[in-house]
Amino acid sequence: MKPVTPVWRLRSLNLKLESPLLMGILNLTPDSFSDGGRHFHPEDALKRAEQIAAEGADLLDIGAESTRPGADPVDPAEEWRRLAPVLRALKNKISIPISLDTRHGSVARQALELGVEAINDVSLAADSGLLAAVSEAGCGYVLMHSRGEPGTMMESAVYGDLLGEIHQELAAGLQRARAAKIAEENIVLDPGFGFAKTPAQNWELLSRLEELGDFGRPLLVGLSRKRMLRECVGEKESALIAASAVAAGLAAQRGARILRVHDVAATRAVLQVLQKTGLIP
Repeated sequence: MKPVTPVWRLRSLNLKLESPLLMGILNLTPDSFSDGGRHFHPEDALKRAEQIAAEGADLLDIGAESTRPGADPVDPAEEWRRLAPVLRALKNKISIPISLDTRHGSVARQALELGVEAINDVSLAADSGLLAAVSEAGCGYVLMHSRGEPGTMMESAVYGDLLGEIHQELAAGLQRARAAKIAEENIVLDPGFGFAKTPAQNWELLSRLEELGDFGRPLLVGLSRKRMLRECVGEKESALIAASAVAAGLAAQRGARILRVHDVAATRAVLQVLQKTGLIP
């Protein structure tokens, strides 16, 4: 197994990964399964971003297109209409770096002009324009495993060898990123929990997460409030917060170095306990 690099290089800074980092989620979508519509206005978004940073997040991940299973696509122009005022409001006011969750090169390029440090690509490097924007900016890049479009991706949740096929498809996406001249130090990998994967497949992926460590790239994991957890503990918010934090801790034990979460404070508490017991660095 290749040793995993201890640093993720963003556009203007390096993040040390000796211990797991937390990426707090800020949704600017009307239809997110967790917090759709709550932070549409720039003032609300800034207030929530400040809260996320105060709770101990190391990065802020902003998205304006819901990519949950069954979601309708959003036109890039509409995506940017949602994003632009919020990114302008956050610029120079948030102490933590901003990552943008987008599938569209035109949106990524405009966001990078407003100080975004990383692009979180849920399309498995499908958009050559997005790859070019990342390469030119020298920003951080999250390469996530997925299949198809959000609206139809669950039709593709059929695997003969779950980990083998995820590994093979991530490798192909990584090759596309390298061909676009995205530097190795800028790339982290996300196995894509919930993206073209059933709850049962997600649980298997979590239990075998360490098998994806041989790329030599850091792993980013997003389990927060996913359907697999809802089916396990129900819809009550307190139960979902607890289950999400524990799931993030389990991912950290299995090698994840960046955890994308809605509930930063609860997840930070779980990580602190695991660190005290020596179960994670």
